[in-house]
Amino acid sequence: MSIVSTVQQCTIESLSALFNQSFTEKDFQVNQTKPEFEGDYTVVMFSLVKALKLSPDAIGTQLGDHLVKNYPQYFSAYNIIKGFLNLSVADAYWLDLLQKNHNDICYGKKALNGKKVMVEYSSPNTNKPLHLGHLRNNFLGWSVAEILKANGYEVIKSCIVNDRGIHICKSMIAWQQFANGATPQSTGIKGDHFVGDYYVKFNDAYKAEVDKLVSGGMDKAVAEKEAPIMKATQQMLLDWEAGKPEVIELWKKMNSWVYEGFDVTYKRIGTDFDKMYYESDTYLLGKNIVQQGMDKKVFFQKEDGSIWIDLTADGLDEKIVQRKDGTSVYITQDIGLALQKYEQYGIDQSIYVIGNEQNYHMKVLQLICRKLGMPNADNIHHLSYGMVELTTGKMKSREGTVVDADDLVDEMVATAKQHTEELGKVKDFSETELAELYDTLGLGAMKFYLLRVDPKKTMVFNPQDSIDFHGFTGPFIQYTHARIKSILRKVDGSSIMDNSKTAMNHDPSTMNLMPLEKELIIAAEQYPLMLEQACAEQNPSVIANYIFQLAKTFNSFYTEHSIANAESEAKKQLRLQLAIFTANIIQSGMQLLGIRVPERM
Repeated sequence: MSIVSTVQQCTIESLSALFNQSFTEKDFQVNQTKPEFEGDYTVVMFSLVKALKLSPDAIGTQLGDHLVKNYPQYFSAYNIIKGFLNLSVADAYWLDLLQKNHNDICYGKKALNGKKVMVEYSSPNTNKPLHLGHLRNNFLGWSVAEILKANGYEVIKSCIVNDRGIHICKSMIAWQQFANGATPQSTGIKGDHFVGDYYVKFNDAYKAEVDKLVSGGMDKAVAEKEAPIMKATQQMLLDWEAGKPEVIELWKKMNSWVYEGFDVTYKRIGTDFDKMYYESDTYLLGKNIVQQGMDKKVFFQKEDGSIWIDLTADGLDEKIVQRKDGTSVYITQDIGLALQKYEQYGIDQSIYVIGNEQNYHMKVLQLICRKLGMPNADNIHHLSYGMVELTTGKMKSREGTVVDADDLVDEMVATAKQHTEELGKVKDFSETELAELYDTLGLGAMKFYLLRVDPKKTMVFNPQDSIDFHGFTGPFIQYTHARIKSILRKVDGSSIMDNSKTAMNHDPSTMNLMPLEKELIIAAEQYPLMLEQACAEQNPSVIANYIFQLAKTFNSFYTEHSIANAESEAKKQLRLQLAIFTANIIQSGMQLLGIRVPERM
């Protein structure tokens, strides 16, 4: 039980004993005591005044006396300031907590709860490589999945690959017209980058053809439809849907190039999936559901034969679910896939990690599923996140101004190398160790910078700022972890091995904690609550901010207090435990963000 839960439980029991009434934790607030006041946790009295017909201070005095007298194992003193009961938690409590948990690498993590969740993220298109926006999506989805696991959920990580449609055909047509048989192998270009280059070539050629038609007197809107390369692309899409062998063969070949490239990137950034869905397999899903919706009068048919749903009563508008020629639209496919996920896995929640530009689409999806009476409708959750931009501004894939994920990772690793070499502390590292360190720091810096911000917020990514060893960054936390490991290595190995015998058998009641020792234990104790909060909010920034503050607290503690040369053997063992506890939590929290922590730097 957390200390906050303990304070709540003891307060409920004391209030019931003192006033012969029933209380719950909703009847009062418990907060951390503000730094300017003495105490550790504060019980706010004001909400109890009406029920008890006493002043806040009178309630606080009776409650404080009762808590200190009846729960000495938890509370050592109290004071009251203007209706706030500030409780000092007994050092013995903190010491006992430290002794029991400092070696627990699973501290804060929960046993399986029997709930199953699918987290869908990445959702790449096979006409271009992954870019900066995909990185935020991947890091966010992967981290949320790991946070859910840490809270006891069984998690299926999934990805829907957008591998068909007009955009894919654009790259295919451009390759036919301009490649002269070139391949990723013949050019030495990574497969996804190779195909993405032809998507850009398509748009360059398309723009040139439109401009030529317009200069010849054609209206621009007409020219955009009549441009030869666009008409060829539209014909290719029809041929693909008809299963024309040579088109299918080209489609499979170019997609295979892209998948090879994606696999390299995913492995490099630490992204993995348990289940892959492909739009080419799912785009027909939902057509039967549309017919069922017609039978249930959920949908209606217009004069041209197209099928729609009217959501105006729900504050939205009319939405098409099937074209007049009987073909599916995106929402139809998504309805079918939502049901398929549920039927395949029996999931209790389906989380979609999708940018906030799709907020409307996701509202429509859930509304339609509800109106159809689908069993999983209420369990659909859109984890909406803001766009990420560079300091140079927005990116546009069709203009070739997107920052590719691979290029950005390379830049981050190079920047990590530069910063590390400037500090000059890695002269005894081998080339292999250095390469691994730079990769760990570069990727860690990027992941932490993208995850430290609340997902709902739009953000600007600055590679240089992200790698600072002294700021609110991943490398600062990684350095703190390496520093702790260095401290532990310098202490005689037998001291660490035997600290359980020495310190665990020491009577906590005879040892007083120094303020910074206590502050560090209090900070570490909160990790399970941070895991719960991050899970409830599906927000990795909760973990990122907490781990950063914990690292700062440790550095303040270590600046003031020696471990190797502590005042006594008992203090040395106490501080060793604190160091081990802190390092374990940092490693655990950073792992949930997908970030490795080095043993030395």
